Amino acid sequence: MKLKTLALAASTTAILAGPAAAELVFPSLDYRTGPYAANGIPFADGYADYFTLLNERDGGIGGEMVRLLPCETGYNTERGVECYESTKGEGSLVYQPLSTGITYQLIPKATADDIPVHSMGYGRTSAADGEVFSHVFNYPANYWQGASGIINHILEENDGDLEGKTIALIYHNSAFGKEPIRTLQELGEQHGFELTELPVDHPGQEQRSQWLDIRRSQPDYVIMWGWGVMNQVAIQEAANIRYPMEQFYGVWWSGSENDVIPAGEGADGYRSVTFHAVGDDFPIFDDIQQYVVDTGNAAGAGDQIGTVLYNRGMYAAMLAAEAARTAQEIHGTAEITPAMMRDGMEALEITEERMTELGLPGFGPEFSVSCENHGGPGLSAIAQWSAADQEWSLISDYAAPDDGVIQPLIEEDAAMYAEEASIERGRCAE
Repeated sequence: MKLKTLALAASTTAILAGPAAAELVFPSLDYRTGPYAANGIPFADGYADYFTLLNERDGGIGGEMVRLLPCETGYNTERGVECYESTKGEGSLVYQPLSTGITYQLIPKATADDIPVHSMGYGRTSAADGEVFSHVFNYPANYWQGASGIINHILEENDGDLEGKTIALIYHNSAFGKEPIRTLQELGEQHGFELTELPVDHPGQEQRSQWLDIRRSQPDYVIMWGWGVMNQVAIQEAANIRYPMEQFYGVWWSGSENDVIPAGEGADGYRSVTFHAVGDDFPIFDDIQQYVVDTGNAAGAGDQIGTVLYNRGMYAAMLAAEAARTAQEIHGTAEITPAMMRDGMEALEITEERMTELGLPGFGPEFSVSCENHGGPGLSAIAQWSAADQEWSLISDYAAPDDGVIQPLIEEDAAMYAEEASIERGRCAE
């Protein structure tokens, strides 16, 4: 049966991603409509197609079929919460909000309901502290680690010395966009660079004043924390003022084909931090073509396979499926509950051997999760866009962030949340 996306949140009915009655329920908080749809669609397609592959090729996970439960949020926080409330009673195993705003709202709700949340590379960064955030996971990397990854790469290109350099942060004026500010401020104090903050209001189409400021001040580097149309506009504006693209870095949500293609040759050399590989040169895509696309079961037209955001959605689904397998092994049953799923996520270990078995050799760094650490090691690499080849390529190895700066910030923010929510540490010592 062909997957179709349903456009209404509360009235969404479950989609069966396979030929038999499904038992393992995975909600998908999609946004195929609204100003962020161009980026939301490929992620949702990758997420859905991976679960369809497991149903069609493997008969589900551990012998249990998967039921995908899409709900349209439009990247709207209120609608995202409505989606959660309308689907949590279906036995939903884990929520992927794909929105920092929605994630913030779901943290206390999902924790109270004993349902895990996976905000992969977004959300509240301090959720990496598993002692405080028992049901929230943001592995394999978080925003602060991504910011550190960018700075570390800039350091490498400047022989380790940024004293007197200027860096402009152009960011989406929301909880998402503001996430890296504190980290970059701390790193600026440590390395001697001056940080300028340039907010861009939703949805991000109006940026002329910000880029006039950049043209006047000529910062040594620009970092973008954007999403959706904001990214396209920023890259085009940078090209218009001939800002050197090799000095323009984006967070991993500002590094897709959608962001660079509209600017044509002007985007050549633009860079983005990433926590997974790029391109379609992986065996798993042959299986997706055979079992999903060719059988008419693809969530979309099948034309997004191998793009950055399709790959990221697929990666998120793979990590969810592996956590479900881990939960099944821990509890000795294929019919896991959301609480069991949480246990599987907390014990998740992704090795190169397992990624190779899944048809994803070298797709991302190895990592493991623990009770104390829900965020993983935060390794990141830098990708660069070639306008001539119309493709991204990795120009660095995966490297560790500056934990000496980031970990104290995580502990400080987690402690503040624990005090506000009356959470006592010690869970992991039990």
